[in-house]
Amino acid sequence: MTGQQLKNSILQMAVQGKLVPQDPNDEPASVLLARIRKEKEELIKAGKIKKEKNPSYIFRGADNLPYEKVGKNEPVCIADKVPFEIPESWEWVRLGSIGDWGSGATPSRSIPEYYGGDIPWLKTGDLNDGYIEYIPENISRLALEKTSVRLNPAGSVLIAMYGATIGKLGILTFPATTNQACCACLPIEICNEYLFYFLMSQKVAFVKQSEGGAQPNISKEKIVATLMPLPSLAEQYRIVAKIKEVLPYIERYGEACSTVNSLNKAFPDLLKKSILQEAVQGKLVPQDPSDEPASVLLKRIRAEKEQLIKDGKIKRDKHESVIFRRDNSHYEKCGSTEENIDDIIPFELPNSWEWIRLSAILTSTDAGKSPQCENRPRTIGEWGVIKTTAIQDGYFLAEENKVLPPKFNLQESMVVHHGDLLITRAGPRNRTGVICVVDGEPENLILSDKTVRLSYLRNFVNPHYVMTALSSPAMQYFVIDAMTGMAASQVNISQEKMKTFLLPLPPLNEQQRIVDEVSKILGRIDKLNF
Repeated sequence: MTGQQLKNSILQMAVQGKLVPQDPNDEPASVLLARIRKEKEELIKAGKIKKEKNPSYIFRGADNLPYEKVGKNEPVCIADKVPFEIPESWEWVRLGSIGDWGSGATPSRSIPEYYGGDIPWLKTGDLNDGYIEYIPENISRLALEKTSVRLNPAGSVLIAMYGATIGKLGILTFPATTNQACCACLPIEICNEYLFYFLMSQKVAFVKQSEGGAQPNISKEKIVATLMPLPSLAEQYRIVAKIKEVLPYIERYGEACSTVNSLNKAFPDLLKKSILQEAVQGKLVPQDPSDEPASVLLKRIRAEKEQLIKDGKIKRDKHESVIFRRDNSHYEKCGSTEENIDDIIPFELPNSWEWIRLSAILTSTDAGKSPQCENRPRTIGEWGVIKTTAIQDGYFLAEENKVLPPKFNLQESMVVHHGDLLITRAGPRNRTGVICVVDGEPENLILSDKTVRLSYLRNFVNPHYVMTALSSPAMQYFVIDAMTGMAASQVNISQEKMKTFLLPLPPLNEQQRIVDEVSKILGRIDKLNF
């Protein structure tokens, strides 16, 4: 149960006579109701309020059922209209019977003299579901005289009738006018706070009754026709006191619920990040002393790349570096330049691991093109260009593509294949630097200009490990740091920057063990129900 649901439940108990006990010494509501009617008649006679066209009179019949007489019509049983049973000492009334109701108006903005006076003029956005102690805009006495605005006395209960604020409430602490979207009531002989809390209990019902699309509303007529359970005046005050007593606890409960819900929502993601971080620090699976160490793996990788360069299959990376340890510190050598990089090394690695730049395991980086396409996915036999949304955290969505024009000049370097390691290079901040591995052979798909294939030595590196590592919190720091662009809605990572990402490299066999364990644990997390 949320805080709001608990609050609604308390309010419902209050108006059903279940929140505080009835006192047999209280003046019954029937006597109070008779007094309200008498007071209304006197106010009508004095010309202070207008007479209702068809006043409602609800009473208990000889069969103890509620009956209603409207205007000069014959009484009708309304047992099927009352929403719940009330205590015997209570009475049912229409809201129009217990106060003077009216709506406001908006003086013409084309007449400047109507504004800037000393009479507060409330708009529904000023309602705060509590006491109104400040209203930012004022109108003049001229506006009060020349327009249909109504000056509502202090103590009036206000309710919003239009738009997104439907059901919003307030109680005036000083006289004020309102716009036409607000309905006001000065209660007669009843506690205005009881009316306030009753209206609050009806908010959901009022919203359901609202009409219209762009501007739904609950007319004044619907509000005044609403049935209200009326307890004795003394019980009204006891109900109000009890609600005020419990509301702080409900608010604290609501805050606690919100915190718990937020934590529950965030927990799976936080847990996944923690697992990924443990994985890339060599803490998720044990090291096996029989594994070929990463230092030997690196030598084989460098030898393979040298052969590919010699064969003219790849180009030498002028900026490729070697990271090594000396005197218990980390150093990086690029060409003839050597520097200490302890300040960028985020954590210590197991002895069998090595730090590298991503370029050390890459043979090339390839981007695609994004020609003008029809806004539909490709069909059988057609070629498509992948959207950035095809690359999700950890998986590839082949269906996220747009069909290529028939005459588009396809190049093999653009074609997406099984095992490709893909990364988004441009777009919103939260969608840039997202990495996945293509599992399964996608048909007839090419890279877009906002996606990059990180081509790696497939016999020497596990792409799922690289994806896992670059998705970990510590490595994501380097990804985020590589982003350029001022607006969060559009950032970019160059291919050259991608090559400089730091990567912890475990032995090849350990890479597979990490991938297997991460997959198993994340699968379990996805099944958790918070």
